Amino acid sequence: MNNQLKDHVYHAYEHLRQAELEKKTVAPLTELYPDITVEEAYQVQMRFINQKVQKGQQIVGKKIGLTSHAMQELLGVDQPDYGHLLNTMEINDKGDISMSKVFQPKVEAEIAFVLNRDLKGPSVTIEDVLDATDYIVPALEIVDSRIAEWKINLQDTIADNASSGLFVLGNERFSVLETDLTKIEMNLFRNGELVNTGYGSAALGHPAKCVAWLANKLYEYNVTLKAGEIILSGALSAAINAQTGDRFTAGFTHLGKVEVSFS
Repeated sequence: MNNQLKDHVYHAYEHLRQAELEKKTVAPLTELYPDITVEEAYQVQMRFINQKVQKGQQIVGKKIGLTSHAMQELLGVDQPDYGHLLNTMEINDKGDISMSKVFQPKVEAEIAFVLNRDLKGPSVTIEDVLDATDYIVPALEIVDSRIAEWKINLQDTIADNASSGLFVLGNERFSVLETDLTKIEMNLFRNGELVNTGYGSAALGHPAKCVAWLANKLYEYNVTLKAGEIILSGALSAAINAQTGDRFTAGFTHLGKVEVSFS
């Protein structure tokens, strides 16, 4: 049984690895391996992350996905998922992303937490998260998928590192005590045109609730959120497709702006 499980995970991993090597999107894992479980999908994700770490990349944080009820309903789930952030995934504010480095990118705006102490489940609360937060910054996540045409189910996105491609952090840091995070308004612009609006409350009712969920979820795997880690707490509105020549700017009340371009 263990060997069958390992084979199952290995073939799914190889399927996505080939997509990365050839820079071509591939069929959904859930089509090729209909019985793949959420647990196995996380094993695929960790195999990828471990391989990258062995080659010198560093884990700098986590991202939380599926924090909106709309996305959860779309994929038929009742909880978020998570992926890993690597140092090679960070783009400078006002930086440029070559379309040759991504598959089919979409842009989301969210609030990023940077921790000043460890957070370990299983009973982390919103208050614990706020107490453990060094600062917050506005952020853009460039979600991406190796699965053709974004035809993903939950297991597909989890295996593919929760569809996390790149991320951008604003340069100015803010205290979590300075404002009510649920009432922060975000306006996302593409090439100067408003394309999306959202509020902090869109992420499970409170962005810090998402971070608490993650800390408690990771307890199941004996993983602790570490001081210094960056946590992308979840999109405040729908993801917007990015194309060559696009410039995205997200403006947040109380948190300023963050920007990225595609070429």
